Amino acid sequence: MTKIINVKTSKDSYPIYIEHGLKTNWASYIKQLLRGEKVAIITDSNVGPLYANELKASLENLNIKSCIFIISAGEKSKSISNYENLATKLIEDNITRSDLIIALGGGVVGDLAGFVASTLLRGIDFIQIPTSLLAQIDSSVGGKVAVNLPIGKNLLGSFYHPKAVLIDPEVLQTLDKRVLSDGMAEVIKYACIKGESFFEFLEEYDLDSISGQFDKLISTCCQIKADIVERDEKENNDRMLLNFGHTFGHVIESNFNYEVYTHGEAVGLGMLYIANLGERLGLTKLGTSDKIKTLMLKYNLPIDYPKMDIEAVKAIIAHDKKSIGEKINTIFIRKIGDSFIYPEYIDALIEK
Repeated sequence: MTKIINVKTSKDSYPIYIEHGLKTNWASYIKQLLRGEKVAIITDSNVGPLYANELKASLENLNIKSCIFIISAGEKSKSISNYENLATKLIEDNITRSDLIIALGGGVVGDLAGFVASTLLRGIDFIQIPTSLLAQIDSSVGGKVAVNLPIGKNLLGSFYHPKAVLIDPEVLQTLDKRVLSDGMAEVIKYACIKGESFFEFLEEYDLDSISGQFDKLISTCCQIKADIVERDEKENNDRMLLNFGHTFGHVIESNFNYEVYTHGEAVGLGMLYIANLGERLGLTKLGTSDKIKTLMLKYNLPIDYPKMDIEAVKAIIAHDKKSIGEKINTIFIRKIGDSFIYPEYIDALIEK
């Protein structure tokens, strides 16, 4: 049975399809949305060997021309150089504005392919086919696409919604435990900002037993995000709540050159840091950080915040998109499920 969640935007709306075995019908959905003649599949070195050729063959069976572009797996691929290479190759392959770009992979592929789609020829339609838990429950939904700059993460980007998001929970069976943990950090984020009962639900499981609940995780998180995006598409208010843990998560990722911690691991540590800080500032209910820490341990996420140079941390935060002068809009939680935006001086956020 297919679950459909519609995301309403200021100009249009698009569906999120969630269905077991949906990958056997990816080509059919693509055909319905293709206005031109060609499909460009952008994927990475991990996902490509699993699904790209199969998708290409399915498209050819429907008389649709397609080509595959593979980037290296990992956050470092969200770069200006990769963006330029992809854009150049697509133009060389004679892609037109009526054709279609497919983002087949995790969050890195979705962000990069989406940014290419949003800018090349002033906009080409694209479809998100997320293959990681993190991408299925978060990054593929909402239309935020971007690449990183050496000075910080996601600093060059745009708001550009896909024509559809095609989610098949069965593809998660190929993921190793660390990648699943990576996604669970974002699931925990949703529970922290908008779902006390969802948090309690997560407490009943651990990384080994949660796989039977992927449908619930995906649909719950996608619905929360869709509701928020509909209220605040361009991240002027409520949508900032989705960044809980991300300010210090991005600090960790950037400080360690995206080589030590996954995005989810860094965000989890960022959530824990802010929960602890909120308790010390009297903004967060005492004991909240312990609850988050206990849940993170159940899902094999690190809980020890790394030591970093204070000045380096300040420099990274100063370039965060949520910065406003010497302050930054910081996401705190009063308690599990109750989040709010709190402008605070950057110096006050950093432990000496």
